[in-house]
Amino acid sequence: MNHSVGVLLLGLCCCLGLALVPLGLPGLWLIVVAAVGYGWATGFHSIGLVTIAVVLGLALLGELFEFWLGYGLTRRYGGSKRAGWGSLLGGLAGAVVGVPVPLIGSVIGAILGSFAGALVFEYAGSGEAGTAVRAGWGALVGRVAAAAAKTAVGIVMAVVALVAALRG
Repeated sequence: MNHSVGVLLLGLCCCLGLALVPLGLPGLWLIVVAAVGYGWATGFHSIGLVTIAVVLGLALLGELFEFWLGYGLTRRYGGSKRAGWGSLLGGLAGAVVGVPVPLIGSVIGAILGSFAGALVFEYAGSGEAGTAVRAGWGALVGRVAAAAAKTAVGIVMAVVALVAALRG
């Protein structure tokens, strides 16, 4: 494979992966697959085991951030464990429901689903509307913060992969 073409394809996959993250899609994993694919195509000369391990570790860290921020901020805003799980489940359901709306549907669905899931689960457990709304707000803030954190991690992943590819 021509080195320039390979780096260009890797860069395009990284950009696509970064665009997918806020949509709630597995963009970090696209970057991992692109890095492994580039490494394989070049005989693992420029992107080797260490770079792949770093990119994979960062992807796992991004997923941990998403869980921690979504669940953690729901709890920090007064929600119970039940509300934290409602936030996670509501976010997933909202993302799926929002898919038919091009580009931003899954983002809006995930944010609103996180809010609704935390609100419903907290209200069902505590019966207190004020606490349920605060938990829902925490879930919404957590979802937005998680998308921002995962995007930042994705940028680092892309830079690591592209610098390794360019040095090879």
